[in-house]
Amino acid sequence: MQKMEGDGMGFIHAGGTLAKKILQPGEVLKVDTGCIIGFTQNVQYDIEFVGGIKNSVFGGEGLFFATLKGPGEVYIQSLPFSRLAGRVLSSAPQRGMGGKGEGSVLGGLGNILDGDNTF
Repeated sequence: MQKMEGDGMGFIHAGGTLAKKILQPGEVLKVDTGCIIGFTQNVQYDIEFVGGIKNSVFGGEGLFFATLKGPGEVYIQSLPFSRLAGRVLSSAPQRGMGGKGEGSVLGGLGNILDGDNTF
């Protein structure tokens, strides 16, 4: 966690859809820990274990939630860097035994011939 304060302009990097939520006194917001961009100093912040074997194995999200309690402003993002990186890697062309790309006539032999011996 980092703190920004003082006069002037600050820049923060975030991804996906950004949302600002104004929490009323006592209002609670539970979000994935990676989705928090920032919050004002009077917001109470805590981490809690999601729990349950189903959530842990089949949830598809992290094992922890951030609990934010108002009053104050909270800024969240829909696409944290870790998810962005995962999506980019999953859609990138895969090299390996498949050869020089999709539909390669040479297959794995193409890697050997061009000196790239990594399989």
